[in-house]
Amino acid sequence: MSRHEVGPHARGESLFIADLPDPAGTLHAAVLASPLAHGRITRLDTTAAAGMPGVARILTASDIPGANQIGGIVQDEPLLAEDVVHFVGQPVAVVVADTPRRARAGAAAIALELEELPAVFDPRAAAAAGELIVPSRTIACGDVDAAWGSCAVVVSGRADSGGQEHLYLETQAALTIPQGGGRLRILSSTQAPTAVQRIAARVLGLPMNAIEVDVARLGGAFGGKEDQATPWAVITALAARTLGRPVRIELERGEDMRMTGKRHPYSSDFRLGLAADGAILAYEATYYQNAGAAADLSPAILERSLLHASGSYVVPNLRVTAHSCRTNLPPFTAFRGFGAPQAMFVIESAITRAAEALGVDRVEIQRRSLLAAGDRFPYGMPAQQGHARRSFAELEERFEVARVRAAAAAFNREHPLVKRGVALMPVCFGISFTSTFLNQAAALVHVYTDGSVSVSTAAVEMGQGVNAKIIAVAARSLGVDAGRISIETTNTLRVANTSPTAASSGADMNGRAAEMACLAIRDRLRAVAAELLGVAPEQVAIAGDRVLRDGAAVELGWERLVWEAYTRRVSLSAQAHYATPRIHYDRSREQGEPFAYHVYGAAMVEVTVDCLRGTCTVDRVCAVHDAGRSLDPLVDLGQLEGGVVQGLGWMTMEELLFGDGRNLSDTLSTYKVPDILAAPAIEAVFLDDADNPHAVMHSKAIGEPPFMYGIGAYFALLDAMRAFRPDREAFFHAPMTPERILMFLHGDRTDAAVTQLDRARAAITS
Repeated sequence: MSRHEVGPHARGESLFIADLPDPAGTLHAAVLASPLAHGRITRLDTTAAAGMPGVARILTASDIPGANQIGGIVQDEPLLAEDVVHFVGQPVAVVVADTPRRARAGAAAIALELEELPAVFDPRAAAAAGELIVPSRTIACGDVDAAWGSCAVVVSGRADSGGQEHLYLETQAALTIPQGGGRLRILSSTQAPTAVQRIAARVLGLPMNAIEVDVARLGGAFGGKEDQATPWAVITALAARTLGRPVRIELERGEDMRMTGKRHPYSSDFRLGLAADGAILAYEATYYQNAGAAADLSPAILERSLLHASGSYVVPNLRVTAHSCRTNLPPFTAFRGFGAPQAMFVIESAITRAAEALGVDRVEIQRRSLLAAGDRFPYGMPAQQGHARRSFAELEERFEVARVRAAAAAFNREHPLVKRGVALMPVCFGISFTSTFLNQAAALVHVYTDGSVSVSTAAVEMGQGVNAKIIAVAARSLGVDAGRISIETTNTLRVANTSPTAASSGADMNGRAAEMACLAIRDRLRAVAAELLGVAPEQVAIAGDRVLRDGAAVELGWERLVWEAYTRRVSLSAQAHYATPRIHYDRSREQGEPFAYHVYGAAMVEVTVDCLRGTCTVDRVCAVHDAGRSLDPLVDLGQLEGGVVQGLGWMTMEELLFGDGRNLSDTLSTYKVPDILAAPAIEAVFLDDADNPHAVMHSKAIGEPPFMYGIGAYFALLDAMRAFRPDREAFFHAPMTPERILMFLHGDRTDAAVTQLDRARAAITS
């Protein structure tokens, strides 16, 4: 946790939306949600509910003054269902009452009758029926069809990865307060304040300047509050606009888990061809993305899957096709990694299958085809650095990978019922929004006459430490102590037209904008100091709250300099706008340079499997990570560790299950995440001398890339399981739950398995 937040968080002084006192006259909203995955509304009777104690109003689609549409990329999602419901949990009506309990009781009293319609939950079935969110896309390079004939070995298979619940600590919440004159102030737990502002204006039929959105902080998000926070904020805005009173909503944990989108499940087919020396020659894959009932961010997530199809490898001949499939599940949404983890899991599965066919270790194939500087990605962009190979080699040397693997093999020879596995996971992740226009940010900086500093940007603090990094940037740029700087709430009146805090770009873009604004003020102050000292501005610097002349401190301090500038009528405020340079992408050709740069790294994952019980532990994760010149090493280390554990959860235990469209894993007793006891030892180092000229102060983004290290756990588990059952072919269906482990080890009860068990029993007896 960043230093400036430790005290307020520990003392409970940091306010989240649920902590805010109710303004006078506040009402509470609750939602009537569809109980069916697909159905036609035949009756919606609110009479009984309207007469219940405390109920002030019941709102349906007919009460919306503007457009009943909250879709962003594709406008295919109503705020409130009109004639047809498309997923379990879809909002149908809103009950507004004087307490949350009475609002929920009112929602339960509404008479809703539905004619059940056929529902589709399998993305492959949806694709076969032509139910696609957007047209399918294909990215390609080289000549795949011709390359197969040159391959020494060609393998194929299927890989499935499941969804994942965000499980942020703070559930979805919003409070809207009428401001008079038809204006509204929305306090929202959102990563995307401008999206809330834009959609609220659309639904209410108002101009955007009539709506102010303010975000102080989020209690976690992981992508789940990028688009998914919008409907709850808009519901409160609709109710507040209708009733002229403040309205708030706070989802209970079960409501949040049932009614919000998760990470996209993918079902994929792959084909991989290798040369005799293990080099990757050709790769083909088809992704079936389960998008759910509406687009949400699925098209953008699908695009990032395509752009990360080759993982950390150079693939001269590649063709990958992706389908975004419409099903009758809650719309799936952004999650840490944004489609890249799903793609990386597929190519790592293909490499594992190829290693089996060649009879070699998968590490040999990985090492042979790692990206080098100048190698081109399938979309045409050259790799700017050779850090894929460098981080992999440093991992092998620093953490003695060969010795660890040999020790695991020796352990496995001596222990018939417990096996250890080891796998390496390289990561290459592009940094920027793939929609080029989103790569912009702004900052507003004020220096007050007492020397204190206020910084406003579009970045939303959600526990990832972006405020700490922006404070560091501002302090270094101005030459002052960080204690002088205050980061303000994210507000659409102070900083307009914001991009979401997502894509690991929050510190990159907003930090650069803050730097530009601070440097503009600093240059004015240097001119004032030069005048006072009788020297040229080039001879003046500001550092450590002092003015330096030719590198030596003078009596003139920061506070006096600021006052002198003010009395000379020099502006102490600056606004700056930053747009990421050089990036571009042509979707008609699937070619371009969509990323400012790439983050690289590699990790080793060690696991132990109890082959009698089917249980496992992740023992240790060692990582060498490319963090550029870190703005805050402690924040970056925390992000790396958190990302690793979240990735391990996705690969090992976080199983999202639906039955007839209803979320069966909607409680913390049915959906399991890693706790502190499940977290492994994590040893991480950052690459030295890895400056990045493409981001603020030569840093690199940190939020998403480490998540992908967790993918290595799946293949480490396979390594351990196949030490017990070398006769069985690997399968690729994540998460690798204890049930799947047990079925792999004992499910078929083949002669080989019986022999292995008999040998184990004999060893125990002796």
